[in-house]
Amino acid sequence: MKLRDSIALVTGANQGLGKCYTEELLRLGSEKVYACGLSLECLEPLCEAHGGRIVPLKLDVTDPGDIAAAAEAAPDLTVLLNNAGLLEAKGLIEAGSIDGFRREMDVNVFGLADMSLAFATVISGNGGGAIINMLSAASLANFPPFGTYCATKASAMSITHCLRYELKDKGIEVFGIYAGLIDTDMLKSVRGEKSDPKDIAAAALKGVEAGITDIDTDNRAKRLRMMLRENPEGLEAQQHERADEFYTTQSM
Repeated sequence: MKLRDSIALVTGANQGLGKCYTEELLRLGSEKVYACGLSLECLEPLCEAHGGRIVPLKLDVTDPGDIAAAAEAAPDLTVLLNNAGLLEAKGLIEAGSIDGFRREMDVNVFGLADMSLAFATVISGNGGGAIINMLSAASLANFPPFGTYCATKASAMSITHCLRYELKDKGIEVFGIYAGLIDTDMLKSVRGEKSDPKDIAAAALKGVEAGITDIDTDNRAKRLRMMLRENPEGLEAQQHERADEFYTTQSM
């Protein structure tokens, strides 16, 4: 899958990883990127920096009206990058209710699914292309401090596998991107080894161009994948030990 001359759409493009994805797509030669954010105002700096190659779109992935409007505004799309995400940073019992879990599901799972459903026909009609889903190392193993978030990312991974099967005969490749902690506003209150979002975007899109369907972009994701293969029984215990350290650190 070559990204040069592609027409891409990136959700959550106004900051953090989404901004890095947008800029990396342009660097790789995308003809145009539909950059999506919760308001047009939040996208102004990106548009000012990159001129006519950026088309700003107001998009809340939990709003069916916004999704329908985006699909109408981007009839030439060949690459959908589902990047928008929400982290409530709670375990289920710690949260005390499922309200935050529902919000995470709405963005991380149903938003991804609705966007994929809305744009699959568009991409197929334009001769095929790709759907790229920003998943997480949290898709592979639950880390209790982010317990509900991990559950949504595991679900998003499963939907990604489903889409890969359903769209394989429609000329659409479906990619899953995995990363550990990323140095963005979403994780600004979390301590630990964090990857530069520019490095994650570059590694992810390099993997897409190489045709790697499940792309581990940093050491944390690679370590988890290795443990799943070599010591699955020990992985849960390790995650719980690290969770204990996290709670101790956060309570200091």
